[in-house]
Amino acid sequence: MEAFPGAHRPLYEVKANLFKGMAHPVRVRVLEILSASPDVSVTDLISDMGVEASRLSQHLSVLRTHHLVVSERRGSQVFYSLAYPRVADLLATAKMLLGEVLESTQQQLRTAEWAAPEPVEAGEAESAPRR
Repeated sequence: MEAFPGAHRPLYEVKANLFKGMAHPVRVRVLEILSASPDVSVTDLISDMGVEASRLSQHLSVLRTHHLVVSERRGSQVFYSLAYPRVADLLATAKMLLGEVLESTQQQLRTAEWAAPEPVEAGEAESAPRR
């Protein structure tokens, strides 16, 4: 068994696999919550997110598999934290990128609305000469 999964695959495949690990709204939300706190108990995650424990457990498992979070048992509680601080940086960068994309899309819509021809009145279309 290899020391690190994907060690012999091209980097772009390994990156794509990392993004697959984040490719669900519940997992992104977990990462956002963990980005704001050094560690959070599973109980608090369930309460904050309003999801069933079994569903959250599945998502936390995916995040662990992709090395995005780590867990620590303290008594009867399990706490999660980001495996690497750069995960928070990645989320912040994604937020900035989405803001830029949204602004660009809004600008394109404003330009398209400005360039759109005036609507033709129902009576005007019938009286227009035919060629």
